[in-house]
Amino acid sequence: MLGKTAGGLYWMFRFLERSENIARLVEAGFRIALTRSAAAEDEWASVIATAGVRQAYLARNDQFTAAGVVDFLLRDRTNPSSVMSVIDAARNNAKLVRTALTREVWEATNECWMTINAVLKSPVSQTDLPDILATIRRQNALVRGALSGTMLRNDIFNFAHIGTYVERADSTARILDVKYYVLLPSVSFIGSSLDNVQWETILRSVSAQRAYRWLSDGVTDPRQIASLLIFDQRLPRSLAFCSSRISENLDALAQTYGTRLDCHRLTDEQCGLFTRNSIETIFESGLHQFLENFITCNNLLGAQIERDYRFNG
Repeated sequence: MLGKTAGGLYWMFRFLERSENIARLVEAGFRIALTRSAAAEDEWASVIATAGVRQAYLARNDQFTAAGVVDFLLRDRTNPSSVMSVIDAARNNAKLVRTALTREVWEATNECWMTINAVLKSPVSQTDLPDILATIRRQNALVRGALSGTMLRNDIFNFAHIGTYVERADSTARILDVKYYVLLPSVSFIGSSLDNVQWETILRSVSAQRAYRWLSDGVTDPRQIASLLIFDQRLPRSLAFCSSRISENLDALAQTYGTRLDCHRLTDEQCGLFTRNSIETIFESGLHQFLENFITCNNLLGAQIERDYRFNG
């Protein structure tokens, strides 16, 4: 496969995943702000920090308001990580690799682009926000369903999945990291009803609330929640699950092309983070430090994949 085609597939699915992750992040901020109306500005600031666009936001806004953050993250095309921007980028990459996609995947992507552009045509009211965020998630699910149900399991499928899981791993790590370092207003709140609400909101943002209830005794326990989001291979948004899927698809590419590259070594190292650590050692050494290291490793891996498979020609 041409490197340009591989890159188009990889970035198409990274951008699609990013659009959904931004929607999930906005929903988490919206729910937490409702529970802490007196500190809503801090909550919206945490959403911007998690999205990694604080400086870009402050260049255009003086304060962190619900309307300002929602518009910047969903509709503002000057923000390259807004839903509108990344959906445009996903469709442009889909057009680039159109011949590598089945008709169903192309049509689902095009419908995703048209639907999201329509619902975000005007500023989003607080009343309409939950439905619009649900629409963004649903349209992305339709693309993933078309990919799973119609695509040949070959290198095209592998690059699409690698892009999805590199992006998803980054998002889960950032959402979990911001919990202790931005969302929590004071150590005195740890274990309180406010702390529990925040953890439950984090679970909602990665579609893990029901899974946690199934696997736990119903008690909100930060270590159990962190363990689920970091280690549990059954949860499709956990760091371990995403890393294992990246590794599996890179291994498939190694078999297809008959060679292992530097990115294969990096993904082995990333997967090793979960065998060398336990939730106890992570909390002892620092959750933030572990997540920061994971995000760095994941970013290096993504960049190495681009170089190894010559996405830029």
